[in-house]
Amino acid sequence: MGDSSDSVSVDMEGIAFGGKEHLIKTCHGPVSVAVFGDQDKPALVTYPDLSLNHVSCFQGLFFCPEACSLLLHNFCIYHISPPGHELGAADISPDNPVLSADDLADQIVEVLNYFGLGAVMCLGVTAGAYILTLFAMKYRPRVLGLILVSPICKAPSWTEWLYNKVMSNLLYFYGMCGVVKELLLKRYFSKDVRGNAQVLESDIVQACRRSLEERQSSNVWRFLEAINGRPDITEGLRKLQCRSLIFVGDNSPFHSEALHMISNLDSRYSALVEVQACGSMVTEEQPHAMLIPLEYFLMGYGLYRPSQLSVSPRSPLSPSCIAPELLSPESMGLKLKPIKTRISLEV
Repeated sequence: MGDSSDSVSVDMEGIAFGGKEHLIKTCHGPVSVAVFGDQDKPALVTYPDLSLNHVSCFQGLFFCPEACSLLLHNFCIYHISPPGHELGAADISPDNPVLSADDLADQIVEVLNYFGLGAVMCLGVTAGAYILTLFAMKYRPRVLGLILVSPICKAPSWTEWLYNKVMSNLLYFYGMCGVVKELLLKRYFSKDVRGNAQVLESDIVQACRRSLEERQSSNVWRFLEAINGRPDITEGLRKLQCRSLIFVGDNSPFHSEALHMISNLDSRYSALVEVQACGSMVTEEQPHAMLIPLEYFLMGYGLYRPSQLSVSPRSPLSPSCIAPELLSPESMGLKLKPIKTRISLEV
């Protein structure tokens, strides 16, 4: 990345595959963290969905030049991988206990302590969004804001539990077989990009399919077990004191979960952006739809695109710097109806 003058040059290849990888020992086993950017800047912590890592879950967002420059200009990025989901990960020993969602949230605070971080911004997708939300509830002073993509907050419904159980059994006995890949791709993407007998699946789906082949099935099974055994955290949502921005595709299987979540968050500090013709993984399928809401959301913390800054921020973000008029969803540029903005495919 270049200097923090009026423009920022971005090495897109380096963002996706560069960075420094850290393997951090925690009370619940090692966790891999890929760090990108200037560590003097405020921290943005990411956590991906099931069977994904920072490359397969967030590279679409970081390959969007405007979003990339916005985030890398203002933050140092700490990509946390679920145990055994990092690139080149080996099988986790069967002697190691299967971690719970609580255990995974507790790992995050150990990661922050390792890097000497205070309060951080968080970005998570579906299962990762759940882990970060749980982390925010357990360690409220350590979270400045939540950016959640197709989040979940309730315990699994019977339908989801059974769906996950089928996938869990397939992973356990057959590994990352074709059926599991198809189930995961349906979880991530809308049918428009998954293709059919007449239309080839899109490049992003093909790339994701290839990345799934690299995962160790036993490690994916462990994360799935944690998510399928998650408790309902709805009651704690209103107690969250940080601002929250939720994105969800209107074709996401977790669309109703996002509506449930936004309805239980404090409406003064939260907003929902619904992206049309999109599945769960907005970061990959329609990352451009995230740009304007992200810009307005980060303005509340005094952060801007680099063209609007002469210097790069180097002091920790503080909720005290949020102007009161920026706390409403309308001031974030979101015309809610009453709780969502529909972003069309052409935007």
